[in-house]
Amino acid sequence: MNINGVSKQFDLTKDTLRYWERLGLLPEIKRNDSGYREYSERDMNWVFYIKALRNAGMSIEALIEFVKLYREGKQTAGSRKSLLVDQRQDLEDQRKKIEKTIKYLDYKIDHFEDHTLNYEREKLAYDGNIQ
Repeated sequence: MNINGVSKQFDLTKDTLRYWERLGLLPEIKRNDSGYREYSERDMNWVFYIKALRNAGMSIEALIEFVKLYREGKQTAGSRKSLLVDQRQDLEDQRKKIEKTIKYLDYKIDHFEDHTLNYEREKLAYDGNIQ
């Protein structure tokens, strides 16, 4: 599949795909006789995987490390798993912060018509200590 097809299939810009290839996140994509990139199924699996990890919030630097470890072989499986576990924990921490903020906004919406709360009541509401 050419870069246009991959771009559309994965909802990524062509520039992103080229950038990921330049950084080494994707294997070097083979070129056809005209010099255009031709993505194999394996290449597209990498695109899917890198996009999923980016959606999980993994930094480019961590992705570069992950791919480097992957290419070093099975002996790096523990290190790669550790990177994934760390990223999952980061997401879990973010989820908790978001849930806390949503509860606070729910409280603010439910009490919108009330007078403006003072700082102490605002803080109690944000910390979830007020109903």
